[in-house]
Amino acid sequence: MPQLDTATFLPQLVWLLITFVILYVLMAKVALPRVAEVVDGRKKRLEHDLEEAARLKRETEKAIAEYEQALAQARAKAQGIAGDTRAKLSADAAALRARVDAEIAEQTRTAEARIQAAKQQALSQLTSVAADAASDVVARLSGTAPAADAVKAAVGQAMAKQN
Repeated sequence: MPQLDTATFLPQLVWLLITFVILYVLMAKVALPRVAEVVDGRKKRLEHDLEEAARLKRETEKAIAEYEQALAQARAKAQGIAGDTRAKLSADAAALRARVDAEIAEQTRTAEARIQAAKQQALSQLTSVAADAASDVVARLSGTAPAADAVKAAVGQAMAKQN
């Protein structure tokens, strides 16, 4: 094996040193700066992405807050409209109820007046019918017709006792 030959040890060590120095310089000047650039680029991109994510998060939170505020305003407006509508409907119902109650009261007064008039008419006719009936009864029982004024007076007294 030529590597183990002691006569070639020194040239092998020299070449090893030269190769090592060349590789070291290549690594230090070319390869490692490129790797450092890639790592630094990734680090900057990661920081930028994190900053962008934080900015988007703030914007999202702001949009959510605005949405919730708009939603609260819409709910308040809807409740106001519902309250106004409810109050208007209640007022309309109260007005309608009052109008219907007034119409019913008027119809009741009219009906009571008609009933009273019919009662008075019936009572006035009742007196004459009772007088005629009493006159017929007296005439059949006694055989003579009583005086109309006397019969009306007797019927009037009898009716006055009944009331």
